[in-house]
Amino acid sequence: MSKATPFPGLTPARCDEIQAEMLEACRKVVAGHGLAVESLGWQRLEAGISFVPAFRVSIARPDGKPVNLEKEIFAMAAEHFGLKPTDLDREFIDRGERYRIVGIDPRRPKYPISVERMSDRRTYKFPAGEVVRLLKG
Repeated sequence: MSKATPFPGLTPARCDEIQAEMLEACRKVVAGHGLAVESLGWQRLEAGISFVPAFRVSIARPDGKPVNLEKEIFAMAAEHFGLKPTDLDREFIDRGERYRIVGIDPRRPKYPISVERMSDRRTYKFPAGEVVRLLKG
């Protein structure tokens, strides 16, 4: 029988706390394999009963930090779509909802910008011109 106290339900703050604990556990596991792990946050808080934690495991750079291919792709492709390499992780508001830029996919010319809605961490695809406009406020 579990000694844990009854679980009152998931909130965004509780998901953040659980994700951080999981990240620490994952770091211990991958370190023994010469790898690095980073949190990609969590997504889809469903009615306070479940969420999807996300991690990226990759080879480690000489400084021990993970290789972030998404960041490197964004840096290379951003200017082609009217953005700056530093726009990755920037936030904007569209129709009253706050979003964060999480990636770019040049293979999707109509909707190349991947964003995360901050309220529930669901991901969406946006047109580049719209994101540029929204970043200008």
